[in-house]
Amino acid sequence: MDNKWKNKSFIDSVKNAFNGIKYIFKNERNFKIQIVIAIIVVIIGFLLKLENIEFAIIILVIFLVWILEFINSAIEIVIDMYTEEYNEKAKIAKDIAAGTVTITAVLSVIIGIVIFLPKIINLVIVII
Repeated sequence: MDNKWKNKSFIDSVKNAFNGIKYIFKNERNFKIQIVIAIIVVIIGFLLKLENIEFAIIILVIFLVWILEFINSAIEIVIDMYTEEYNEKAKIAKDIAAGTVTITAVLSVIIGIVIFLPKIINLVIVII
């Protein structure tokens, strides 16, 4: 059985994956905002001289938010493909998918506070 959607080679798989990433960059406003925030957070991390484990945790939560944004976008596209008419269950599914991104973004803020706040307080104490 030949599946017309199956990638014929590893290179095709990689090309298709990058097409998906390019789509998100081009079409998802929230992802663009998340990229800007991530860049700012990483710059602040360098300026505050985060430990390796702290940087690893920051990078992990950044990518976790991005991953869930990708999954959320995929779910929304599939739902839109399934129905163009308003459907309460479709709305609930989209809301739940968006909620996962929101919960993870809140988690990333909490982790950021735990990691950055003591360093910022110490910096302010040194300056004063």
